[in-house]
Amino acid sequence: MKTVLMFALLAGIVGSAGAADKALTPQQQRMTTCNQKATAQILKGDERKTYMSNCLKNSESPPADKSLTPQQQKMKECNAQAGRQTLSGDVRKTFMDNCLKKQPK
Repeated sequence: MKTVLMFALLAGIVGSAGAADKALTPQQQRMTTCNQKATAQILKGDERKTYMSNCLKNSESPPADKSLTPQQQKMKECNAQAGRQTLSGDVRKTFMDNCLKKQPK
């Protein structure tokens, strides 16, 4: 019985340590931040739900401040470069393919 209990306890400790090592996604980070802000403002019920919804949508900040994923940021930069070079058609498509495949510096 002690062996089973010890094994279960050890498995729980190892499992929680592995979970702590994982990096949070941007959405998870936003959820954590919004939750902390809602708690600090002592919001409850429908008021909290509305706040959390708005916070998670990032509607409190201007549209330009919305965080982009790394892929979205890369797409935006490549698209801007193609626009500055006034590329169009197959040339633009080839440029975009190559630009999006490049590794970030």
